[in-house]
Amino acid sequence: MVSYRLLTDTDVSKAFAVWLRKKRESRKWSRDALAARSLVPASTIKKFELTGRISFRQLLVLWQCLDDIGVLYDAVDPDKRAEVKFPQTIEEVLKDGF
Repeated sequence: MVSYRLLTDTDVSKAFAVWLRKKRESRKWSRDALAARSLVPASTIKKFELTGRISFRQLLVLWQCLDDIGVLYDAVDPDKRAEVKFPQTIEEVLKDGF
């Protein structure tokens, strides 16, 4: 028998919200602490954690504060990330003017 998995955008949004909340809590960060690091208002973080609703830009900023943003990049273009050269030292960062 074939089983089907029907996902909606709401299912995926809520899954992102749950996952990011768990990441935040594992660091023992309050919503206010994450807001200070991400510049996403604490009220927006709360709304996201409760409803799954957030702008894509804000989702990316939160993700970047809590985990490796490259994970999402790999999901959309896994071959491209291998071509991106990341600085390994502070000297490389300063030399390239990042």
